[in-house]
Amino acid sequence: MNDLHSGSAPALRRLLDLLASGAATEDFADVLADARRRGAPAAVLSEIDDATWQALRVHRTMRQHRRREAELTALFDTAGDLAASRDLDAVLQAIVRRARMLLGTDTAYLTLPDEDAGDTYMRVTDGSVSVLFQTLRLSLGDGLGGLVAQTARPYATPDYRADERFHHTGTIDAGVLDEGLVAIIGVPLLLGGRVIGVLFAADRSPRAFSPDEVALLCTLAAHAAIALDTARSLADTRAALTELNSANALIRAHSAAVQRAEQGHDRLTDLVLRGAEVPDVAAAVAALLGGGIAVLDAEGEPLAGPAAAPGTGLAEAAAASRAEGRSVRHGEAWVCAVLAGQEQLGTLVLRGRPDLDDADRRLFERAGVVTALLLLLRRSVAETENRVRGELLADLLTAPDRDPAGLIARGRRLGVDLGRPHLVLVAEPGGARDTGARSRLAGAAGRYLFGSRGISAEHGEAVVLLVPAGDGGSGASGASGGSGGSGEGDAAQRAAGQAAERLARLAGFPVTVGAGRPTAGPVALAAAYGEGLRCVRALRVLGRSGEGASARALGFLGVLLGDGHDVAGFVRAALGPLLEYDARRGTELVRTLRAYFDCGGSLTRAKDELHVHVNTVVQRLDRVEVLLGPDWNGPERSLELQLALRLQLLSGP
Repeated sequence: MNDLHSGSAPALRRLLDLLASGAATEDFADVLADARRRGAPAAVLSEIDDATWQALRVHRTMRQHRRREAELTALFDTAGDLAASRDLDAVLQAIVRRARMLLGTDTAYLTLPDEDAGDTYMRVTDGSVSVLFQTLRLSLGDGLGGLVAQTARPYATPDYRADERFHHTGTIDAGVLDEGLVAIIGVPLLLGGRVIGVLFAADRSPRAFSPDEVALLCTLAAHAAIALDTARSLADTRAALTELNSANALIRAHSAAVQRAEQGHDRLTDLVLRGAEVPDVAAAVAALLGGGIAVLDAEGEPLAGPAAAPGTGLAEAAAASRAEGRSVRHGEAWVCAVLAGQEQLGTLVLRGRPDLDDADRRLFERAGVVTALLLLLRRSVAETENRVRGELLADLLTAPDRDPAGLIARGRRLGVDLGRPHLVLVAEPGGARDTGARSRLAGAAGRYLFGSRGISAEHGEAVVLLVPAGDGGSGASGASGGSGGSGEGDAAQRAAGQAAERLARLAGFPVTVGAGRPTAGPVALAAAYGEGLRCVRALRVLGRSGEGASARALGFLGVLLGDGHDVAGFVRAALGPLLEYDARRGTELVRTLRAYFDCGGSLTRAKDELHVHVNTVVQRLDRVEVLLGPDWNGPERSLELQLALRLQLLSGP
């Protein structure tokens, strides 16, 4: 063993050196190749191969973290520019420059409308080398930018010249050709539902822009819209001070409102820069506007402030705000949709201020933009963490017994204590499935677990969720830390039902969920996954797709499907009311029911078996119906009861 480690030590040190120096991915493969050329033993080569694979995973994770850190730093720097500068040109130049940097494109630019000419013109460019391109003007509907300005929606193309979706003109195509652009993405700058400009990023080679890149550019566009709006507000104020000397009181009030809006904007920007959370922003806006602020997530659950009362129409008001692109009045409250591009991340509700002037209304809407930025940052961090944790979950389900101690140690480093009891939920798209259903379900699982200690991963044809037993945020509330009790079965059933309901809302289609019993340790959790998977398949066979269930909730099928074969739990679930009645009153309802079934449902034979009058048998069976319900003698229920009676005899008194 010492010879093995000493033989692989130089290669391992070289891998560490490559990680420390940020070497290219290709360099890692050279370590194994060099060892082969030196004639290293097969065991040493195997260890070096495993170490290389682990090093590449670490290298990939570090690279993703560096890229995400660069994106977040650039977003914070942009917010800082808005807070520190009132120079519109400097702010717009910074936004365009950072759009180019974040997306890694060859060039970026921003166009603004010319109200007099009825078209748009290049306002700021970064990375452009063509004078012809820098002086382009686009009519509404022409080219990619004209379509973005006309529809108020983002558009991206991997090859603009060959894309037939856009109205090509000789002037625009000549400018694009002179600049050498191929791949282009454009997003609108929206203010009050009106397009006030378009932000672009472009490459000189073909490239497909991801949804994350589109959302990131939309966030920068929102910053640019704020900068333009602030500059115009300041210009309006200066003009009012010059032209309306006779209305000094009104001017002072308007100036104070604008100043308050600026201070509020600076305050919100400062909160973002200091790493504040959503409740901090809500508290700051409430203090600035003198009202009560509530922040709700996309499903209407409270992130800060009080929850919304059912049936208050907030969802409709949020939809109207999203459609109009600004806050709307809702009774005595104001509602603003929190948007990132076209996606609604949540809702802001302001109470206690039935009347808002324009400046306060803009401040309220800016709070929505800042809240969207914070939620996007939280989501990005959570998605990164869940991807890393998802790899742990995939290894746990694939080979739990290969290195249980190593899996537990990895889990602790990632904040997941596999030594504590967890619930394993197996979710599959219910009903008809398309090719993207599982991916959408995986995204829904990430949003479902957002803010909790649970993790999720795609595995096989399903999405697997691992949630701590008793974690109220994961939908597994009520699960105990013991084993084998009826409370665990109830908790698993509740967790499966809640997960099926919420995942269906988040994914937009029915979701079938099976739950394994709460357990701890890699091997036991992998077995619980198998139990949950069998529950999902049983639900499909029973025609109950779109529901959630544990093995215990499936009755006698659960006894067959569950790893623990909880016979006592099944007997209690089926005969519990009769057993309790007999124990409390000294009756023989269970014995009477057994004799009735053993005699094929014949009252006459049953009374002979029990040595009682037939009326006594009838009275006892009437009591059975009261305790078990009118369907006790139906085909399916009677099968369960007969099986429970037999199992009770087999398991002793």
